[in-house]
Amino acid sequence: MTIFTIFISAAIINNYVLVQFLGICPFVGVSKKLSSSFSMGLATTFVMTMAAAVTWLIYYFILVPFNLQFLQIVSFILVIASLVQLVEMFIKKMSKPLYDALGIFLPLITTNCAIMGVALFLVMKEYSFIESIIFGFSAGVGFTLAIVLMAGIREELEIADVPEYFKGAPITMIVAGCMALAFMGFAGLI
Repeated sequence: MTIFTIFISAAIINNYVLVQFLGICPFVGVSKKLSSSFSMGLATTFVMTMAAAVTWLIYYFILVPFNLQFLQIVSFILVIASLVQLVEMFIKKMSKPLYDALGIFLPLITTNCAIMGVALFLVMKEYSFIESIIFGFSAGVGFTLAIVLMAGIREELEIADVPEYFKGAPITMIVAGCMALAFMGFAGLI
C-alpha cells in the first residue's frame, strides 16, 4: 500500500468514528464546542501517532522475538495509558482553561477504543514502521475531522429551530448517523 492510500483510507474511507464506530464517547461528549473538539482531536491524533510507533516497536522487537504475542493487548494498554498521562500533564501545564474544558474526556483518551483499534489494526495489517506511523496519524486526522465537523454542526444547531423533543442527544445521534452515511459513501474508492 502506498502512503497516500493508507492516509486516505484511515482518515476518510475507514474513518474510525463514522465508519468503524470506535471512539464514540469523546466524539459525542466533547463535540459541543469547536475549540475544545479541535484540541481533543489534536491530543487524540498525537496519542494515536505515538501509540502506533511505540506499539509497533514493542510488538516487533519484544513480543514477536520472545514469542509473547499473547501479551499484545496488555502491553498496548500500558503504552496508551502512559502516552495519555504525558499528554494530560502537558495540557494541564500549558493551558489550564483547555484542560478544564476537556474535563473528564482527556483521561478517557486512555479508554478510547479508537486508539486501541489503531494499535491492533496496524499489527493485523502487517504495516511497516513508517506505514504504521502514517496509519496512526491519519486515523487521528480522521478522528479530528469527524469531531470538528460534529462540533460545527452542533454549534449551528444551538441557534437553529429544532423541535423540543429533538434537542440534545436525539439530534446529535441523527446528525452522527447522517455523517456516518456520508462517510460510508466513500467506501470502494480505494
